[in-house]
Amino acid sequence: MPLYLAVAVITIFLQPPIPLHSTRALAVAWDMWVHHQFLVPHINGAPYPEKAPLLFWLIHAGWFVFGVNDVWPRVLEVIFGGVQLVQLSVLARRLFPNRPWVAKAAPWMLLALAYAFLFGLQIMYEVLLANCVLGALLCLTPTLRRAEPRWFLFGLLIGAGLLAKGPVMLLHILFPWLLGPLWNDWAREHGARWYGRGALAVLFGFALLLAWAIPAGYAGGEAYRHRLFFTQTAGRVVNGTQQAQSLQSHPHWFGWYLVWLPMLLFPFTAWPRAWVAIGTLRKPLEGGLRFALCWLLPSFLLFSVISGKQWYYLLPEFGGWMLLLAVAIAVLRERHAALAENYWLGSWLLGVGSILFAGLLFALPYLAPSHAFHNEWIEGAAPYSRTFSMAFLLLGGLLLVRGRGEMRRVAVAGLLGALALNALFTLTLWHKYDLSPTVALISAAQADQHPVAYEGNYEGQFHFAGRLSRPIAELHDGAALQAFAKDHPDGLIITHPDNLDPSASRYALLAQPFRSSWVVVWSAPTVAALRAGHAPPEPAEPPRVFPAPTNLPYQPQS
Repeated sequence: MPLYLAVAVITIFLQPPIPLHSTRALAVAWDMWVHHQFLVPHINGAPYPEKAPLLFWLIHAGWFVFGVNDVWPRVLEVIFGGVQLVQLSVLARRLFPNRPWVAKAAPWMLLALAYAFLFGLQIMYEVLLANCVLGALLCLTPTLRRAEPRWFLFGLLIGAGLLAKGPVMLLHILFPWLLGPLWNDWAREHGARWYGRGALAVLFGFALLLAWAIPAGYAGGEAYRHRLFFTQTAGRVVNGTQQAQSLQSHPHWFGWYLVWLPMLLFPFTAWPRAWVAIGTLRKPLEGGLRFALCWLLPSFLLFSVISGKQWYYLLPEFGGWMLLLAVAIAVLRERHAALAENYWLGSWLLGVGSILFAGLLFALPYLAPSHAFHNEWIEGAAPYSRTFSMAFLLLGGLLLVRGRGEMRRVAVAGLLGALALNALFTLTLWHKYDLSPTVALISAAQADQHPVAYEGNYEGQFHFAGRLSRPIAELHDGAALQAFAKDHPDGLIITHPDNLDPSASRYALLAQPFRSSWVVVWSAPTVAALRAGHAPPEPAEPPRVFPAPTNLPYQPQS
């Protein structure tokens, strides 16, 4: 836990909240805060049906105490992550009381997952949801003093999960409850009470959700109510629905999660002993193992069937996968001591990979000038790569060490490797995500009462950083752009082209790279004239173009 907290706190201050996920959540929290609208989440001045309000309320609680800032929401995510590690340890202790090593190992394994660690620090809903999921599952597991589940707390945590992320909460906890007799002795002996009281707990959780959703639905209006209760959930499940609605649905094919699972569970997917441990598990399986399988396998299959997919949708299950792996390693130690101690099944493969990666980083200053890779990240990393090569060389050496403590060495290397990669990203690619030049221009324009519009779908990326209090209009076609320019000759229009057009370098107010494309800010009459095929007047000042990193240190905003 202390190592996680130290590395997490360092990581969250390496750069500001990253667009678009973190900035969108902050934009919603800010819009609610500045307009004193705490019942219905809002973004850009309109009701936001995509998410439930629990995360925003927790952000508001911190702002009420500390004032509006961008530090508290990120510290909140660190707290969520720490709570998750504690919950996983307690869950392992209850499920495997005769294997104390599992309760110690599972949290270490979880913090080693590079993707889960880095994404878990974004201002998003999944780690809070994971806290609710693990808390609800803890309510189902027996303790030394009580075999019957804590049904009221189970329902309360289901309600919290529903308020954190919506009905998807139920998908994460449904199968451990429905398949309870397969792993829980009390459920097997008291089936009617298990399912009857469990159903009442689920209904109680939904009652908590409805206690917010019904008044929010009526306060938000008919369109918001329809999206909230119907299409925003159905659009993620049924492919045809999401095509008909403007939803954040992210459709992918059935096997998409399976293809990416090795990356999501790295570094343990490159640890041979992990594969051997899972492969040597044999029947009869103890209750804790049956619990893990009843949770993970049906949930994974169900999420694969659902059309909408994102890597982070599986985040609440990552702790379960590490729980399964930890007990598999423990069983391997007991039943196959030779395999558990065999060096060639150890972390040497990860160590060699880390050393080879260090060699690549060391060679980048020689390779980058030739443009052999044609990759901006690689070329941008070259000035800093030798420093980071030493870090990965040391981590590789740590992973080559023999003897006890192998799992913790893998965990420490995974955590510190994620920190190093994030720091390298900050030095090389952050300028492609740093919207502060555009934010400053838009904020000043709104302060001077100039209307601002965005061509396409606006994701709230400027609102919190610029402390904007007025909406940015969305322009979805050429006619809307021309109408806005005619009605607001003093307005600004933001475009998001794939490449920087020569006209932008001549007539725009500002242009800056953003991810793999550009953000360009124009005077509304100028861009309208260009789209109509006319030459606008020459600007009084040349555009400000930001083609390279600013190298300015980040300062938290208050």
